[in-house]
Formats: sequence, C-alpha cells, structure tokens
Amino acid sequence: MSKKFKESFEKTKIAGSIASGALDEVSKIIKPGISTDQIDKICYEFINDHKAYSAPLFYRGFPKSCCTSANHVVCHGIPSDKILKEGDIVNVDVTAFKEGWHGDTSRMFKVGEISIKAEKLINATYESMMKAISIIKDGVHLGDIGSTIQTHVESQGFSVVQDFCGHGIGQTFHKEPNVLHYGEKGTGDKISSGMIFTIEPMINMGNYQTKTLNDGWTAVTKDKSLSAQFEHTIGVTKDGCEIFTLSNTKN
Repeated sequence: MSKKFKESFEKTKIAGSIASGALDEVSKIIKPGISTDQIDKICYEFINDHKAYSAPLFYRGFPKSCCTSANHVVCHGIPSDKILKEGDIVNVDVTAFKEGWHGDTSRMFKVGEISIKAEKLINATYESMMKAISIIKDGVHLGDIGSTIQTHVESQGFSVVQDFCGHGIGQTFHKEPNVLHYGEKGTGDKISSGMIFTIEPMINMGNYQTKTLNDGWTAVTKDKSLSAQFEHTIGVTKDGCEIFTLSNTKN
C-alpha cells in the first residue's frame, strides 16, 4: 500500500474509533425514559473529549451532533426532548472529524424488550451489512455490494431503502462513489485498493418508499413500518477491506 493510502487509512481509523467509542457510550445508557437529546449530549461530549469534532453539527444546517432515528424514522432524525419508551428501536448515527479526517458509523439500539419482528429486522440489517463487507476487495463491482444486501434482506421479507446510499468519505464528509444498497451483480464501477467509503443499509419492515418531513431532514417510511440501519466506514485493500469503525466492545 502506498504511503498516501496508508496515511489515509490510519487517520480514518483514528476518527472511526472515536465515532464507534461514542456509540459504545450510548449503549451504556440506552433504556426507557431517556431522551434523544441525552443521546446527543453523550455523543457530543465523548467526541469533544477526544479532541475531535462532531461532523453533523451545523452540516448543511443540521442542528445536532448526531442523528437519532427511532422506529419508523429511516435516517437523519433530529435529537429532541422525545422520550424513548419500552419496545422502541433507535438508530444512532455519529461522525467524528479528527485531524482533517472523518469516521462515520451508526448502530441500532433496543430500548428495553422489543418485539420478535423488530429483532428479526435488526438482525437482518446487520447481517446484510456484514455480508456485503465480506465480499469487498480490489476489483469488486459496486453492484455486487448492493446485490448482496438486497438478496439477503428480501429473502427475510424486508425491503431496501433506495433514496439514500453509502458514500465515499475521508477528508470530505460525503463524496464519490455512491454505494447503493440494492442492485445487480457485475454492474457499476469497480472499486479499487485505497478507496474509503461507508456501507450503511437502511432496511424497512414494509415498503421501501420514504418521505422527508417538513424539517427538511427527518426521513420516514411512507407506510410507517419500522426501519433499521447499521453503518461502517471501510477501506478497500487488494485482498479484502479494513473496518475503521469497529466497536471496542463488540462487532
């Protein structure tokens, strides 16, 4: 690996570790009765304490340090005084910006006991992301990633959101390539060693269609069915990939 690629991997891994560390902190306090604002505060403070910056804060006018997307919210939910209750599921999405590089990750959290259906949705979403990550290496088509995710979740009876996708990341928060979570094998551009991007499938229990609320950010399922998402930032190598946003405690 070239010196340039090595540095970009190392810097992204530092930022990614801070982002995943913030989610580890969330896992310690998630329970019925806490507000999504409390989650935002924990993420902000953890990232700040590690001399990094919360990239979502003020990004294109976004008002908070993380996204908290509960139940039928697909993504970009804005933290508020909303109280989480028993049986809720919530995605927390954080991006740390450290020494000029971004690390972006999200994770699903269960609030108390959740339904068997919700558990199945969360598991299928996580599995689809990890199956896609497992096929990544130099020369793989972007369509192979989308096909792997789509095939798995549809076999479980769920649908893939098509309005949002993974993205290139590094010194810029969002850049090429767009990484779709649906598609056909052998289609799309080939990925190459040194590329860094996110894989972040959003999977719905019902129909794949979404709509964005009047706040301009919050995306929800049109049919109000539950939605789940996981996200890792990865770097492509010749024979595989490196995950930069692994939890310090699990996955």
